[in-house]
Amino acid sequence: MATNTNVSTKTIRKRLHEVGLRSRRPAVRPRLTAAHRQARLAFCHNHARWTHQQWADVLFSDESRFNLHHHDGRARVWRRRGERYNNGLVQEKVAFGGGSIMVWGAFSFRHRIPLYHSVGNLTGQRYRDEIVAPLVLPALQQIGVQAVFQDDNATPHRARLVNNFIQQAGVTRMNWPACSPDFNPIEHLWDELDRRVRNNHPPPRNLQQLLQFLQIELQDIPQAFCRKLENSMRNRTAEGIAKRGGHTHY
Repeated sequence: MATNTNVSTKTIRKRLHEVGLRSRRPAVRPRLTAAHRQARLAFCHNHARWTHQQWADVLFSDESRFNLHHHDGRARVWRRRGERYNNGLVQEKVAFGGGSIMVWGAFSFRHRIPLYHSVGNLTGQRYRDEIVAPLVLPALQQIGVQAVFQDDNATPHRARLVNNFIQQAGVTRMNWPACSPDFNPIEHLWDELDRRVRNNHPPPRNLQQLLQFLQIELQDIPQAFCRKLENSMRNRTAEGIAKRGGHTHY
């Protein structure tokens, strides 16, 4: 009901603070349509009763891009008024991150695949010949006959020649909902890998050195970390159901 009372923005802000509301940056997530939410909810219901052993037999995979120069936007400096642009107090940025590399990787509860460096556009044929055939199939054989392969719905992954090859190889493929990186635990492996490279090495001088650092740090990540990620799948599907297919905190 309108009261014709003028309230200052300071008063409004104070009242919001009193009930615990603060100005925050919004979380960035893929746009979800009604169809996306429905598919995500169906996925969660279909896998809600999966056991830890069933999830342990899944080979999770994904691509990720890593920039040569990293800027997380959280850097802080101590300075006095008027010193904003002094030498040593400016964070310099390079256009487009100074270049980047795209890598593909995969892991399961007990296994991990070395990084594959994807140069140029990844086509369906390259995905089949350079990733699925030489890397995915041997890893699935190590897991056993109950192994399940997870990859997302990127165009090269769902090319007809890839689908035919996977079907002929007798691979069980997980039906993955679109726009669902929060359901894929490998996203957190990429985050951990990036943190380790930035914290344990000097800034890479070039893309070749960046790739070398990524390969070194991936080997040093304990398998227990990957097991913890796979063990989170039951919680991920439970939260997906609670959110009715909406975004989760993962």
